[in-house]
Amino acid sequence: MRPPRSRLLALAAAVATGLTALAGVPGADAAPDAPATRAAAGPLAAARQLENLDRGLISVRSGDGNLVSWRLLGTDPDGAGFHVYRGATRVTAAPVTATTNYLDAGAPAGVAYTVRAVVNGAEQPPSPAALQFAGGYLDVRLQIPPGGTTPTGESYSYAANDASVGDLDGDGQLEIVLKWEPSNAKDNSQSGYTGNVYLDAYRLSGARLWRIDLGRNIRAGAHYTQFQVYDYDGDGRAEVAVKTADGTRSGTGQTIGSASADHRNTSGYVLAGPEYLTMFDGRTGGALATAGYEPARGSVPSWGDSYGNRVDRFLAATAYLDGARPSLIMSRGYYTRTVIVAWDFRNGALTRRWTFDSNSAGGQYAGQGNHNLAIADVDADGRDEIVFGAMALDDNGAPLWNTRNGHGDALHVGDLAPDRAGLEVFKVDEDASKPSSWFADARTGQVLWSTPASGDNGRGVSADIWAGSPGAESWSAAVAGLQDTQGRNIGRKPSSTNFVIWWDGDPQRELLDATRIDKYGTSGDTRLLTGAGVAANNGTKATPALSGDLLGDWREEVIWRTTDSTALRIYATGIPTDRRVRTLLHDPQYRLALAWQNTAYNQPPHPSFAIR
Repeated sequence: MRPPRSRLLALAAAVATGLTALAGVPGADAAPDAPATRAAAGPLAAARQLENLDRGLISVRSGDGNLVSWRLLGTDPDGAGFHVYRGATRVTAAPVTATTNYLDAGAPAGVAYTVRAVVNGAEQPPSPAALQFAGGYLDVRLQIPPGGTTPTGESYSYAANDASVGDLDGDGQLEIVLKWEPSNAKDNSQSGYTGNVYLDAYRLSGARLWRIDLGRNIRAGAHYTQFQVYDYDGDGRAEVAVKTADGTRSGTGQTIGSASADHRNTSGYVLAGPEYLTMFDGRTGGALATAGYEPARGSVPSWGDSYGNRVDRFLAATAYLDGARPSLIMSRGYYTRTVIVAWDFRNGALTRRWTFDSNSAGGQYAGQGNHNLAIADVDADGRDEIVFGAMALDDNGAPLWNTRNGHGDALHVGDLAPDRAGLEVFKVDEDASKPSSWFADARTGQVLWSTPASGDNGRGVSADIWAGSPGAESWSAAVAGLQDTQGRNIGRKPSSTNFVIWWDGDPQRELLDATRIDKYGTSGDTRLLTGAGVAANNGTKATPALSGDLLGDWREEVIWRTTDSTALRIYATGIPTDRRVRTLLHDPQYRLALAWQNTAYNQPPHPSFAIR
């Protein structure tokens, strides 16, 4: 039985290519902003549940005018055009059909805009009013949790950390779920107490919806608290899934397990006591379902050490394992034993779909995980696979391939080489006996090229950043130069090896590092943006709270915290583009990448297709 608010639409190649469009689809002529859970047909004609989204209309001050941009939805007809209104005045003489942005030159700052789709010559109802990006950014005000003192007398305070997005209330607009990290957060290899971790939900207006306190029995640090925001039960509203423990307090005041239990040892590690997985209501923060966390901790030394480092290495993601509805992916371990579990949340209950365990699958699958992962339909069967680092699992949890190149810190999956069929994987390695980086077929794991071993290669990126070479360019910390899709050195390495972002008007991505955006050039990089009054997260990783196609047209936004953590500052581009691309939020691979972006060592999202 389908969810009561669900509406299935047969989406043609639009989601798969990002450029072609829907035509003659039942319901396509309906008001495009009417709330409903939409779904798309994958290669097997399975109806894949997609978010219903509004136009995401924004107005960014650009020179002496305003750049107004909006979403072209995956469910929009191919011939849809758009009229832009400034207040009650239409400012477009003819519907905009070549792009989804309009520069209203000479317009005063702060004026109100709406946009109306034009379908078969008829104007549709207006969108919600545009969000105003005065000065190029929008601030979402935050409420900082109070600090505290550890049992050993150490004081700590809080800073805004990683974020995710989802439509928590089903109105077609995205909300932000934010993790608050204490100043004494730890890497698993470090002993010591930490403050509690909090999750908050905010509207873009700054209104806080709820706060979840994960409690003293969840340690703070990049490897502990991976949270997922997604609509798992298909009711049109996103849930929040996260590992919990005794003393976790929901957004409605429910306590999970024992409120008084304290399982921390004198080194601050939590190596005893029950562990849970909880699905929270995105509207209220209330606990909807709780199950025992799988895999259980069991014997601590069985994960690779006795003091509690490797046992508490967690990853999380979301995947359409049946090609139709999303499942939750939670894991434990990647240095030695690796266990990956798929969960379904249906009819108010969490149930396990499958479990992969390297102890039973074979020792060759131990130690092959990264500090991150990616979800993609690598075999084009309409169902998602888990690229876990040096290995991949099929949609049924069975091993798909294994390069045996071991653990690493960075991973990229996408249509990195558009001149060849399918998707590709680029990964860097930590093992000094393995290639420092490699580029492989994502379906088979066949390594297409690699670079020589050179110790722990800690950073690597693959993305199309230079028009002078087709497809993605790849580079990494331990390798000189820039590699093309065949592994040939084609010139100067970029100034940063971190995130990438579509910012200006062309199909190439820009370099996003710390609090700046640069344009790659063969002789040097050009600064496009320096964030004002903002800070990056996660120490030397210098990552944003979140970056992706969140609002407006297909170009990406970046969210940084302000230096005092009183706000999340969302920057959007004020540069017009001549390209019309459907919102990347309706490309399934890209949308799932936004969901897993906060996991451990954050990585940028990639769509399933190449933008040209």
